[in-house]
Amino acid sequence: MTSPQFPQEQPDDASTPPKCLGEALPSHVAIIMDGNNRWAKARGLSGVRGHRAGVEAVRAVIQRAAERQVSTLSLFAFSSENWKRPAAEVNALMELFLMALKREVKKLNERNIRLTIIGERRGFSHAIQKYIQRAEALTEGNTGMHLVIAANYGGQWDIARAARHLAEQVSAGELQPADIDEACFDRAMEADHVPPVDLCIRTSGEQRLSNFMLWQLAYAELHFSPLLWPDFGADALDSALYDFCQRRRRFGMTDEQIEAQGA
Repeated sequence: MTSPQFPQEQPDDASTPPKCLGEALPSHVAIIMDGNNRWAKARGLSGVRGHRAGVEAVRAVIQRAAERQVSTLSLFAFSSENWKRPAAEVNALMELFLMALKREVKKLNERNIRLTIIGERRGFSHAIQKYIQRAEALTEGNTGMHLVIAANYGGQWDIARAARHLAEQVSAGELQPADIDEACFDRAMEADHVPPVDLCIRTSGEQRLSNFMLWQLAYAELHFSPLLWPDFGADALDSALYDFCQRRRRFGMTDEQIEAQGA
């Protein structure tokens, strides 16, 4: 059997889903949204204006991901390291986060999108924690795309938290060390309900993971876009999906083994 043939050019019509002749579209897409500050600086604007522009990009990407029937979309909104930024910027980010929880969740619910927030919630104000609970409760029964927002989140924190939880279970006699395997560890993660990432996108030209979903990204395909996040819209997402479709995911197997499976 010959290798699958992929289209040489992306369709000009942005409304047309990317054609995947050898791979299905990714089920779980994770995005490291980077470049808001640089976008604003290039235009002589404040960093806050950049973050506000970034919210518009979030809306566009959520809509296109849902149209493309992506099952899970994870967005890195605020890392545990972002607290180190200037206080004025952090305060503005918290205000934007609270505003989004108040205004955007109703729209998500109307579109049958389920929302989950992962990260250390105790770092947020009481008001933000309250609206997170309300948002998750409102959308809990939705059956459409699962939107995961990582806020005050770090991949190493997530792994350490899971290890601590399992150690406590062992200490309490509820779990045997021999029972701890990949599946057991996965269930102990903050995002135990989130499947492995198929495609991870990072914007702004940076090429690193920045401590994002390290466990879930084990076999993810990586796509690095030169676009700053506010410029990354629906068409850019389609380009990343098209790039994914041209790749062959081996998971440790040879091409011959993969072809035999598809025979």
